[in-house]
Amino acid sequence: MSSHGRSSQIENVQTELLSDNWYVLRKFTYDLIKRNGERQPQSREVYDRGNGATILLYNRPKKTVLLINQFRMPTYVNGNPTGMLLETCAGLLDDDSPEDCIRKEAIEETGFAVGHVEKLFECYMSPGSVTEIVHFFAAEYDESQRANAGGGVEDEDIDVLEVPFTEALAMIKDGRIKDGKTIMLLQYAQLQGWLA
Repeated sequence: MSSHGRSSQIENVQTELLSDNWYVLRKFTYDLIKRNGERQPQSREVYDRGNGATILLYNRPKKTVLLINQFRMPTYVNGNPTGMLLETCAGLLDDDSPEDCIRKEAIEETGFAVGHVEKLFECYMSPGSVTEIVHFFAAEYDESQRANAGGGVEDEDIDVLEVPFTEALAMIKDGRIKDGKTIMLLQYAQLQGWLA
């Protein structure tokens, strides 16, 4: 029988705050009660940076997508020589709704003021260690919606790139695009045939 839908039982949950310097890192120690009744002590570190949103901005007539290029320290630490990462526009929700957040991020990062945004799905991006749920959106853009040049705010230094959709798909294959949310959105657009 499938274990889908079965809720794991945990008991004796202890929480230790390891850091709240930037976001919150906690260590959870608990007993997992397995299906056979056996008690398995476990401990996990959990990083809580809030939830986020991302959006694929696409133009049907031109068959293009808008991507941003920015420095990402964790990728630099893990083998990305420049630390630069090609991504879809994204940001943390803070106190905004996912829709309000992603409209604000789109203006700040890409310079485009998108009206209607379509919610596609939401998912846990790294459930082994990070609490974050990301809300995925898509919207069409055109030059009439340009509000400014984009490039981000304050400590951000963002390049905005308009990329032919076929090239963006090729960039996944050859490793120029390595960002998970971006790959998911581009493949979703491909499955929907939006830019065929």
